[in-house]
Amino acid sequence: MRKADLVTAISEKTGVPKVDVLVTLETLFKEVKGALSSGENVYIRGFGSFIIKERKRKVGRHIKKNIAIEIPAHFVPAFKPAKTFVEEVKGNVNNLPKDESTTL
Repeated sequence: MRKADLVTAISEKTGVPKVDVLVTLETLFKEVKGALSSGENVYIRGFGSFIIKERKRKVGRHIKKNIAIEIPAHFVPAFKPAKTFVEEVKGNVNNLPKDESTTL
């Protein structure tokens, strides 16, 4: 599902015009990015948490030059789903019909 599909689905279910839904979603995304950029985590009960994780300093390798380079410690955004969210997805995915082409 893409953002346009999400906007359409929300608009159809709520009766709110697509433009208003799009503006609301864009504002939500902007606020989450802003909070994470300022070092604040975002917690949405029943859905999950947008958190900041620290990646430790490590040594990598420049493949073309075959030399070791240091990758400094840095922060990355992450999403941790709520327990109820995970359980709902597990319950619904297990009920989907099995496709032989996707099995290992």
